[in-house]
Amino acid sequence: MPSNQSLLQKADLALADLTANGGELLPEQGASFIRKLILQPTIIKQGRTVEMTTPKRKINKIGFGSRILRKATSGVALTQNQRSKPTTEQIELDTKEQIAEVRLPYDVLEDNIERATAANNEASNTGPDRLRQTLIDLIAERASLDLEELGLLADTTYTSGDADDQAYLSQLNGWLQRAQTNGNEVDAGNATISRQVFKAGMKIMPKQYLRNVAQMKHFVSVNNEIEYRDTLANRTGQLGDGMTTGQLEAFAYGSPVAPVQLMPEAEGLYTHPMNLIFGIQRQVSMEFDKDITARVYIIVLTTRIDFQIEETEAVVHYSNIAS
Repeated sequence: MPSNQSLLQKADLALADLTANGGELLPEQGASFIRKLILQPTIIKQGRTVEMTTPKRKINKIGFGSRILRKATSGVALTQNQRSKPTTEQIELDTKEQIAEVRLPYDVLEDNIERATAANNEASNTGPDRLRQTLIDLIAERASLDLEELGLLADTTYTSGDADDQAYLSQLNGWLQRAQTNGNEVDAGNATISRQVFKAGMKIMPKQYLRNVAQMKHFVSVNNEIEYRDTLANRTGQLGDGMTTGQLEAFAYGSPVAPVQLMPEAEGLYTHPMNLIFGIQRQVSMEFDKDITARVYIIVLTTRIDFQIEETEAVVHYSNIAS
């Protein structure tokens, strides 16, 4: 009878043989991909969406910008110069088409951990699921973020980056450029974010637009919201604890301080969210096809959009905030 020692040696040899000859189990794999997190759009979801049926749409505005009452004199009519008339304005939305295309070879859909059946003869708008559906979801998430980037950063004078970057961000003017050009400007002078910066923004805002400061927001970068929250966390009591734990929303003089994922560190906006217009002529749509010769599925996303500010007098642009 073999001794206990020889049995152990044989066991060791068997394990060694498995290791040397590839008999080990392969590293375990999950049944689906872990999706990489991307930045999430924040400001575009809070703005005002204007649906359009044509490429251009004019939004008309009317109002009295100054006093219309005069001291009355019995039996005397007002002169022509004393009579009042409303002022009218227009802003125009002019949509631009955006497109994205993704091609998925048949074998990519068939040979992955989210396996699909062979292509067979499915119609153009059908086909292997699982990985395709995963990618469709990711395309939609990424496209919404790209639209917010365009809404915030677009500038017809943009010249940085590569050719595609320039072509994308220079096709129209976004909210930051419009606010900087026609809104109320607060230069932070390279100071770190603080209540003094927000105070200056609220004081430069025309008073008629401060009727409900609780619904207006200071839109800043994520880092600047953290920095401002940190200044409030230094206070003792419930407010300081709430800023540290994140249980309380940060406010500056009655208006929430809202972090925006794609906001540049040096800039910010103060306005009512509904003052920011997202014009959309063609809803974001996905169309599917396949090239049977190249053996690929084709996913094409398109939309036609524009961005405007309804009342530029009712927006403050913060600039030169220290990083």
